[in-house]
Amino acid sequence: MQPTAVNESAGTSPSHSRTPGWPHWLTLLVVLGAAILLRLRCVTCKPFWFDECFSVEVARIGWHNFLRLLWWREANMSLYYLSLRVWLHFGQSPFFVRSLSAVLSAATLPAIYWVAKQLFDRRVALIATALLAVNAYSVRFAQEARSYALFMLLATLSSGFLVAWLREVSPEARLRWYILTSVLAVYAHLYAILLIVGHWIVVSRIPRPEGDHERRADIRRAWKIIGLAVLPLLIFVAKTGAGPIRWIQRPGVQDLFEFFEHLAGGNWPLALIYAATLVAALIPAGRRLWKRDPSWQVWRCQFLLVWLLFPVVLTVLLSFARPVFLARYMIFCLPALLILVAAGMARLHRWLLPPALVVVLLLGLQGIAFVYGHDFDNERDASGAATNFVLDHTQPGDAIIFHIAETRVPYEFFHSVRAGTNTASPEFTGRLGPEILFPHHGAGLDYRDFTGKPTPEFVLTEVQDHPRVWLMLMNNGPAEKPDPTTIMLTQVLPASLPRVERWQFTKVEIRLYSRR
Repeated sequence: MQPTAVNESAGTSPSHSRTPGWPHWLTLLVVLGAAILLRLRCVTCKPFWFDECFSVEVARIGWHNFLRLLWWREANMSLYYLSLRVWLHFGQSPFFVRSLSAVLSAATLPAIYWVAKQLFDRRVALIATALLAVNAYSVRFAQEARSYALFMLLATLSSGFLVAWLREVSPEARLRWYILTSVLAVYAHLYAILLIVGHWIVVSRIPRPEGDHERRADIRRAWKIIGLAVLPLLIFVAKTGAGPIRWIQRPGVQDLFEFFEHLAGGNWPLALIYAATLVAALIPAGRRLWKRDPSWQVWRCQFLLVWLLFPVVLTVLLSFARPVFLARYMIFCLPALLILVAAGMARLHRWLLPPALVVVLLLGLQGIAFVYGHDFDNERDASGAATNFVLDHTQPGDAIIFHIAETRVPYEFFHSVRAGTNTASPEFTGRLGPEILFPHHGAGLDYRDFTGKPTPEFVLTEVQDHPRVWLMLMNNGPAEKPDPTTIMLTQVLPASLPRVERWQFTKVEIRLYSRR
């Protein structure tokens, strides 16, 4: 079932088919070491924001609450939450929490080397690895306590095992590993399903020689097993609908250009170089690129193009009906881009490749310097500063209400950092900060504390016994058009606590209601 040119030396030149010498492996080791340092350097320079706080609090609640919460509303990224849950047993400092993503991101370097070597040769593989090492988009999410680094690693491995199976290197074992990594990728992020559909598209484009029915049946069986294994997640999606991603905005043309710029490393000179070298990588295929061609040289380009473009194009098209495209959800397309760019750069004259590579690497480092202090795609909330402000100014008898339940999540994270222990645990009996009125379902953080809104009756009843009540608001709409819960609280709280003071932080508002 494989393209006709697939064999041990497919796509390689004689000069690259022999065993590489120690300079090659030393260079690879240096690149890997540099990648680790770049991902760990300044890993805590940026404050934790809501999504990261959410990851930590989900990962460290009790097993009963953890499993209920996953099924109730957070099945996506469940593999990362499980991994982080294990990771937190060894440390819970902000540096240690984020270092899991840094390690997973660094592990993607050997994975992309392996995939690129199978598709092209060792020189392309080394260039692709170097490009990933200094890719600012990769570094940005290597320093975030979310699933994106794990997602990209598993997507790369899944694609690599598919290629290895096609090349018939221990095909049965490779197919089992393909199934495993594909299933894990989906549980790392639901959008991995787009990658698997892309695999189906490119495999179906391979001409069917006679006597190939058994291998066709093998890959179809593999996809059925993957489908059955991820069925619980699909049921979860059917149950919850698009609610968890209803906040995503419909992308425009500018958003797509910015996505490519960010994916390339965060600046337009680098993006233009990437575009030019990508085209150079596709030139040998010519018009055959759009045809059902049996040659390996054409199929590998088709494989990488589908991996890069299909998820983006499909989600953009679906976004006309309901927005589902989000740039960071497309991070698993990055390895395909870098391998194509590396293949294009490898076609440069021998004297031109080193200076061109130096320029690209320097531009990549410039992008990394930017992401150490900034984000590509959003502005971080200042929930940490807001939480510390409340804790610094709390008086005995104070209480706090969170305008929606989720707002308690970052508060609990920074509350725990301040206390030096997990204050959201039922075992924590100390007192630091105001008494939590809403959401509150018992000792510690409960799965029901992750969603819901207070009612007017509840607010009126609960605030009676407190001389001062803090209110923390996040994601409550613009000041000129706040959400209904904010309007309700603004109307109800002054009835018992007429005096109000306000403090504004980035994406967070703190109010203090009191009797005098």
